[in-house]
Amino acid sequence: MSNAERPFRLRSVALAAFLPTLLFSVGEGAIIPLIPIVAHNLGASLALAGLIAAMVMVGELIGDIPSGWVVSRIGERNSMIWASMLTIIAVLICIVAPSPFVLGIGIFLVGLATAVFALARHAFMTSYVPVAYRARALSTLGGIFRAGWFVGPFISAGLIYLTGTTQSVFWVFVICCMGAAAMLLLLPDPASTFGPPQLSVAPDGSMRSAGEELAAEESHGLFRTIWNHRGVLARLGTGAGLIGAMRASRTVILPLWAVSIGINEPNTALIIGIAGGIDFALFYASGQIMDRFGRIWSALPSMIGLGVGHLVLAVTHDLPSNVEWFIAVAMFLSLANGIGSGILMTLGADLAPKAHPAPFLGAWRFTGDLGGAAAPLAVSGLTALASVSVASGVVGLLGLVGAVLLGRYIPRYVPHRPRSRR
Repeated sequence: MSNAERPFRLRSVALAAFLPTLLFSVGEGAIIPLIPIVAHNLGASLALAGLIAAMVMVGELIGDIPSGWVVSRIGERNSMIWASMLTIIAVLICIVAPSPFVLGIGIFLVGLATAVFALARHAFMTSYVPVAYRARALSTLGGIFRAGWFVGPFISAGLIYLTGTTQSVFWVFVICCMGAAAMLLLLPDPASTFGPPQLSVAPDGSMRSAGEELAAEESHGLFRTIWNHRGVLARLGTGAGLIGAMRASRTVILPLWAVSIGINEPNTALIIGIAGGIDFALFYASGQIMDRFGRIWSALPSMIGLGVGHLVLAVTHDLPSNVEWFIAVAMFLSLANGIGSGILMTLGADLAPKAHPAPFLGAWRFTGDLGGAAAPLAVSGLTALASVSVASGVVGLLGLVGAVLLGRYIPRYVPHRPRSRR
């Protein structure tokens, strides 16, 4: 019986994909909001702290290039295991880091491992989840990722309160990765649980699982694919890159802002955790908006909200009520981000050629990650040249530019609402 024919329930992939993803994202959520604070405590300036925080996105961008090769060679489960082990090594480097430079190396390696882990879990779904259930499985996976980013900062806040040291939060990621790797190692062979994986014929004539072939195709000829689809990627892809930029900027600017206005570490983690809860609560609503009213009704409000939020933040730094404004803007940015939950994956699926989507999806993902890596670097540079307020204002303006691009090109390239969410 093929895996498309056998009985299937989403909970059957909980141990194999959902729970390791939850653990990994809890670890990420625990450390990423506090990276600028740890860097600052090691003696980094505000601008250098922003640069070190950007290394996770830079690592993900560079990791996008070899991750497909890795997953296609050693398989989905092994890739998740080795990505977890690399993360443990990277986080241990962060724990013992004597300087901001060494911390930056550790954070960069976390980004590399995250790129491999993310593609491997997507490939796993492609191999073992029947097509009829795949959209729901991927949507659930996205919600679990946001749940981890919601829970992680609360764990960090409690741990900092108990230990009195910010670097203690890195141990959360170590424990989470050990748990994810152990779970994946101890699980029986996925084929015994889900049946044989869906198979695809590789260009050399060999048989691979559908997920391994997807991973190989996404990374093969990446820059040639970008050139072949340069029209849509230069237009709507630029808007996608700015979505990635706004999301990444938010994860760097909020902790930097907290440092610059004197909010302590536990309170910073608590505020960002509550904001993450708003983001998490809206992932299903975002899908409903896209399916019922069209993609633009999710993308445009999200980008306008992210842009306006950054602009408002830019003018509140020196106000007597700057802490209250910080809290309000953090919640508003999460509301705006949550409304756009899933928009990049959905637009990518809408635009990809139906007969051979994987190469385009790899190029589309790279475009979004390029924006995600560039924005924190820009925040760091602008903070060094001017101030964190100027950096927030410039990013806010870019968000409004992105809204204009999305408003113009989504109706052109995605003119009709698809009948189901991808």
